[in-house]
Amino acid sequence: MKVKTSITLSEDLIHSIDEKVGKQKNLSKFIEKAVWDFIERQAKRERDKEDMRILNKKAVKLNKEAEDVLSYQADL
Repeated sequence: MKVKTSITLSEDLIHSIDEKVGKQKNLSKFIEKAVWDFIERQAKRERDKEDMRILNKKAVKLNKEAEDVLSYQADL
């Protein structure tokens, strides 16, 4: 469901949007996609941050395991 709303944007931003939208002239669709893209990027950053926290928490153990595996490699 779509809900009509009103927002205030700078003139420069509107000009930039108009340049990107071109002849299409569907500002609502363009702005909605831009906001969804932003929200998805923020969610990915949060997931990546959590993944990094988990990896950092386990870093010592993971590094020891990697060293152990590498010790089994034959010299070339």
